[in-house]
Amino acid sequence: MNIQKLIVRTLLKLPDGVLIRMSGGKPLAIDGRILDARMQFLAAQGARQPSIVTLDPVAARAGTAAGLALLDDAPRAGVSVRALEVPGPAGPLAARLYTPKGAAGPLPGLVFFHFGGCVIGDLDTCHTFCTMIADIAGIAVLNVAYRLAPEHKFPAAVDDAEAAYRWAEAHAADLGMIAGRIGVGGDSAGGYLSAVIAQQERRAGRPGPALQLLIYPVTDWEWQGGSMQSCADVYPLTAEIMDWFAGLYLDNEAERKDVRVSPMKEPDLAGLAPAIVVTAGFDPLRDQGLAYADRLKAAGVPVTSRCEDSLAHTFTAMTGVVPAAKAACEKIAEDVKTALH
Repeated sequence: MNIQKLIVRTLLKLPDGVLIRMSGGKPLAIDGRILDARMQFLAAQGARQPSIVTLDPVAARAGTAAGLALLDDAPRAGVSVRALEVPGPAGPLAARLYTPKGAAGPLPGLVFFHFGGCVIGDLDTCHTFCTMIADIAGIAVLNVAYRLAPEHKFPAAVDDAEAAYRWAEAHAADLGMIAGRIGVGGDSAGGYLSAVIAQQERRAGRPGPALQLLIYPVTDWEWQGGSMQSCADVYPLTAEIMDWFAGLYLDNEAERKDVRVSPMKEPDLAGLAPAIVVTAGFDPLRDQGLAYADRLKAAGVPVTSRCEDSLAHTFTAMTGVVPAAKAACEKIAEDVKTALH
């Protein structure tokens, strides 16, 4: 463990009251929710750093990766990890397959996509979380790195995600998965891509995924008001950063209305895959995630939905320093187990 990581983890073991005093003197409350003390400490430290909107995408990716490495837990020891490549529409996509050690026979599967606004992130972004899902849910997880903007603008990420899911279904036996019992999932941009895949498969007349796991998903890139306003300046995702992502990912404002960009704009959600929708209380995306869950329920889709009120965006990558984030991720993995088994 390097010295910076040791310092961060030592500080975050301090009592809640001490962390609050070091982070402004009183708990941060928004919309009737109170932010976890460790999240608030991280937010106070993050506010002192340059925003990623001041960086070029390459530097932003490197800086984000370095920061998250200080916060994530160690991968689960009971999981085997294998590197592989998935054929994509423009070339091979890097991927990792996570399988519980000692698993007998094919298992239900999940194709997972990382967060990052379709601009930042990679296989390491959700590495630990994927091991948690595989271990706790007892399933095989395929973590796929899709192409990023601005080098590859919309619809590159969507095309890659669709191709990865369809490839997994076609090669289920090789992956140790059960064809027809493979879900899609992800956090933030990964949740957005998963929601789009579920809709695209239905449009194509295919059975579609067995599950859509949507963790603080982007569902409407035109969303205004509500948490987009009240949580506009909350670490680590701000409304300004969302606009920065959109400017790099999309070619023009009109693309925000495309259902492959904003799945909320699809008028008919009936017949889509069962969903697990988990949002964070201190997140600009909170309200659009909850609204999408409500629309799915109204359309007759089986939905497990909740808001982790004390947490902020990207909590899936903070399991090493925020106990509430680790507990939330373990609960998500239990939900996936229930849904796919």
